[in-house]
Amino acid sequence: MAEQINNGGPAFPVSTGNPDAPHQDGHTTAQFPGMTLRDYFAAKALQGLLSDSKVQAPRSEFAAEAYAMADEMLRAREGGAA
Repeated sequence: MAEQINNGGPAFPVSTGNPDAPHQDGHTTAQFPGMTLRDYFAAKALQGLLSDSKVQAPRSEFAAEAYAMADEMLRAREGGAA
């Protein structure tokens, strides 16, 4: 069975004043589908990788590296080491 990837949850949770809404933290942060924190981190990492015009690689390699960096950021955020 494949290991489940930690996506970090929603990147931009939206607050709500509705006490009947489904809550992520039990109080005021409603969980809405959208970009995950992992996707957000990968997008930022990809931006940095592509900022060096001297680096030439297939797009798939940039994407894989960006997600690898995002996974490392999520592990660091949890206090874990690679």
